[in-house]
Amino acid sequence: MKIEAIGYVKKDNQGMYIELKKEYVSALTAIEGFSYLTLVWWAHLYATDDARKLRVLDKPYKKGPDKIGIFATRSPVRPNPICISPMPVQSIDMENGIIRTWWIDCEDNTPILDIKPYHPCSDTVKNAEVPEWCSHWPQSYEDSAEFAWDEEFNF
Repeated sequence: MKIEAIGYVKKDNQGMYIELKKEYVSALTAIEGFSYLTLVWWAHLYATDDARKLRVLDKPYKKGPDKIGIFATRSPVRPNPICISPMPVQSIDMENGIIRTWWIDCEDNTPILDIKPYHPCSDTVKNAEVPEWCSHWPQSYEDSAEFAWDEEFNF
């Protein structure tokens, strides 16, 4: 099995963007009109042997349980540090393979493994339930921008 980056997250004075490798630019055909994309990315900063061996974390959330399994978090620390993030689309440069956004929860130079269009019919779940310790978190991506996330984490 071989997984390769199709592009990378970049930051500049205008914000953040995805820069695709030239051979993947044509894969953007007909993507115009999607206001959100789903990014699949490699958490390269956490791809160490030690980080990949972690199974349980000590209280990463202030209001969460004292111990929490990796699969109950969205942490980039994972056995296989593959992560997903919604990305609002600001603009797309179809010729150069640049997708601009205001913000993504990735670091500069994060390898992008795949891009998928966000479809409300398959990506939105009505009446999803979460544990009590995180039930006060925002109910949408848009609402999370105003949420005091710094009051939620112990790191």
